[in-house]
Amino acid sequence: MTTAAPATVPAAVSSAAALAAKPAKAPLLSVNNIEVVYNDVILVLRGLSLEVPEGEIVALLGANGAGKSTTLKAISGLLKTEDGEVTRGDIVFNGERINGIDPDQIVRRGIFQVMEGRRIIADMTCQENLRLGAFTRRDGGVKDDMEMVYHYFPRLKERTGLAGYLSGGEQQMLAIGRAMMARPKLILMDEPSMGLSPLMVKEVFSIIQQINKDLGVTILLVEQNARMALQAANAGYIMENGKVVLDGTADELKNNEDVKEFYLGGGNEERKSFKNLKSFKRRKRWI
Repeated sequence: MTTAAPATVPAAVSSAAALAAKPAKAPLLSVNNIEVVYNDVILVLRGLSLEVPEGEIVALLGANGAGKSTTLKAISGLLKTEDGEVTRGDIVFNGERINGIDPDQIVRRGIFQVMEGRRIIADMTCQENLRLGAFTRRDGGVKDDMEMVYHYFPRLKERTGLAGYLSGGEQQMLAIGRAMMARPKLILMDEPSMGLSPLMVKEVFSIIQQINKDLGVTILLVEQNARMALQAANAGYIMENGKVVLDGTADELKNNEDVKEFYLGGGNEERKSFKNLKSFKRRKRWI
């Protein structure tokens, strides 16, 4: 009696099965159904959820007042400075819940926020501002990391005067460099293009992408310039009225007709009236 040879599983099928069996990697940051209240009265975030995979750039887009900056402050712990509080939900970073932890402890865990408007110390030098970014560190690598910052922002090394005399673009570079000095796993960036010329915006975003690529630093980016943000990002979320109304890869969002019309200045030529603008907010996928 002849025994049939066992069927050979094609390599492609075997590889696909192995990938399917492999558990999905947990995101570096996971925000799960949070609510944020200011002054015990004002509800700003209403059941907001998002995820930021390790090593990626994720854009958080939306109109003024949508709750984007509040989301970053909830993650970095800075709500405490503005009488704000996460009253519901969880924020999990690197597998640990960080709700309610003091901002300096969150920095030590690997999150650093670059604030809207740069917030550099005007009466300190560039070098002093950079050293301030390393205040939580106790290792001996601060000097080497300062040289690393100068590699990405060489003009900062040339500026020996007070930081208040830097141009807007140079101040933004200094703010990002200060964040890098903390050796963060995740940088939260709030409106890095604000107040900059188009040429400087391109330069700053190019460096942000290079830092992400070279150092593997994960970035959650809040930005009004949706076009530039989606060019730099791997994925994105769109917020309205304190919650996420749309999410997807950067390409999916760039090709979405509603995103084109309301955030990128394009889209279907037929949709022009204010009536259609209102219907946009009522669509099920935006509720």
